[in-house]
Amino acid sequence: MYDSPKSTVTLHNGVRMPILGLGVWNLDDQEAEEAVRYAFEVGYRAVDTAAAYGNEAGVGNAVRTCGIPREELFVTSKVWNGDQGYDSTLRAFEASMKKLKLDVLDLYLIHWPVKGKYKDTWRAMERLYEEGRIRAIGVSNFHRHHLEDLMKDAKVVPMVNQIEFHPLLIQEDLRAFCKANNIQFEAWSPLMQGKLDLPLLKQLADKYGKSPAQIVLRWDIQHDVVTIPKSSNRNRIVENKDIFDFELSDDDMEAIDNLNQNRRLGPDPDNFNF
Repeated sequence: MYDSPKSTVTLHNGVRMPILGLGVWNLDDQEAEEAVRYAFEVGYRAVDTAAAYGNEAGVGNAVRTCGIPREELFVTSKVWNGDQGYDSTLRAFEASMKKLKLDVLDLYLIHWPVKGKYKDTWRAMERLYEEGRIRAIGVSNFHRHHLEDLMKDAKVVPMVNQIEFHPLLIQEDLRAFCKANNIQFEAWSPLMQGKLDLPLLKQLADKYGKSPAQIVLRWDIQHDVVTIPKSSNRNRIVENKDIFDFELSDDDMEAIDNLNQNRRLGPDPDNFNF
């Protein structure tokens, strides 16, 4: 079982990806740089950013100046919707790398499945992967039908699908499909944007001597789901990583699963307009 913030999952191409990372959505460059640097200090080894977040430069600064060997760190970024398409994805990647000031990106994702464009975007990403510019490629916010459509023509099966996942939206069918196709499942918004005041989570927090947030993050990793809680608060950054010294029972895992309401807090990948 996973026993430290450095615990990893192995993607289908053999690349090891930390099961816990720091999300930096909604932080500016300076906030992101400070949060990432502190997270690395206290034991994190992965960070998840995106072109759309506008903080790749701050993240890159933290990665390059933290004093930890680059090969021990795992950096994810994403191509934004307006940049999708073959040539524009290649340009968007170069723009991201210029901001990050890194030679190689660990994981690059298609941020949303833009209809009529994500296949061309994927071809560009396959090229960057084959050229060794990216260690792993994947998608974000792809339903099963998006994945099936992409995989009809893809040379490389996505290594990761980063999706909204939390106790109110457990995505059982999609997780099963990803597992069957060796696509690593990754959770965004794992802490339900702070909406953690559910009686069961409070009860389990008391039982295990942990916080509701720690209960949910532990539930993630026991489901073999990579999780990237976002925070710039130092206490929360530390709290979110302290999930490797206890284990939820099977009954408690099932009880959290049963909170599912198929309830989204973010947009539906079948119905977004940005």
